[in-house]
Amino acid sequence: MEKNDETSFGVFKPVDHVVISFPSAEQADAAVRAMGSLALPPDSVRRYTDHEMLARIEHDMRQASPLASIGQEMNLVKAHRALAARGYHWLVVHAPRQGLAVQVAERAEACGAERAQYYGHFIIEELIEHPDDLSQVAESPDRGLDAQTPSGHEAERAEIRPGPPERV
Repeated sequence: MEKNDETSFGVFKPVDHVVISFPSAEQADAAVRAMGSLALPPDSVRRYTDHEMLARIEHDMRQASPLASIGQEMNLVKAHRALAARGYHWLVVHAPRQGLAVQVAERAEACGAERAQYYGHFIIEELIEHPDDLSQVAESPDRGLDAQTPSGHEAERAEIRPGPPERV
């Protein structure tokens, strides 16, 4: 995620990529295997641990331009930070076509993905909808990302749908 073409005003925005969060490393690994049937080009799937994502997010937040808060990029970074702080693991998958992005999200969801966001040139689209998500109310730079949870906080997603128990 170090490429300059994957940022907007200093904040992570990988256009033509799906950013996917998983409650566990095992689920992220399973999704990588599931993506094999899509015949993606080499290096299309990048994997990040919770610690790697937190480091990236902290870097982005230090580098962010004030203009980054105008759109939803900064709100998504904050939402990603809340999940990474709870141990979520990540895949970033290059998907230059909307149809491919949907296929990536379907495979990820089958492996337990919590979120899959497709970063287009102008909009960022949520590709996974959970039946127990609340209706979206409002998002803004001041209010942040609408987490669609009872508290309105992204971290609550981990409490609603926790990952598999940790192995000892």
